[in-house]
Amino acid sequence: MIREPRNGDAPLDTTFGLLLEKIRYEGAYPTRERAEESLRAVLGALGRQVTGDERVALAAALPEEAARVFTAEVPAVRQLAGAAFVRELAERTGGTPVTARWDAGVVLSRLAALVGDDLVADVVRHLPPGYALLFGRAELLAQAA
Repeated sequence: MIREPRNGDAPLDTTFGLLLEKIRYEGAYPTRERAEESLRAVLGALGRQVTGDERVALAAALPEEAARVFTAEVPAVRQLAGAAFVRELAERTGGTPVTARWDAGVVLSRLAALVGDDLVADVVRHLPPGYALLFGRAELLAQAA
């Protein structure tokens, strides 16, 4: 299901700026530029993983500049599980798995707060295991009978 963006009445530049400031604060990044590097790296990596209606809905819910970063990446042929997503993010940024996990957690939990629980649940449901925790959500696994 396609949802209307939650930030429809807010000026998009201001919303992107506020998003960056919240990421900078929550991630304890020393500069706005460092927060923006993390945001762009994580959004690009996520853009390679999310497909279909969830991709469209998530892009519509993001500030315009963030949506451009997210949709600029062509979805991968094979989706990565959460741990592999973090490893690939570390490789692409030249960081460590620990810093990549931090960046992913900060950015994705802030995006979750921006776009809402329903959309996050839709996105996570269509990704391999391991993303819920990156979005700051519990990962519930089906139990075998």
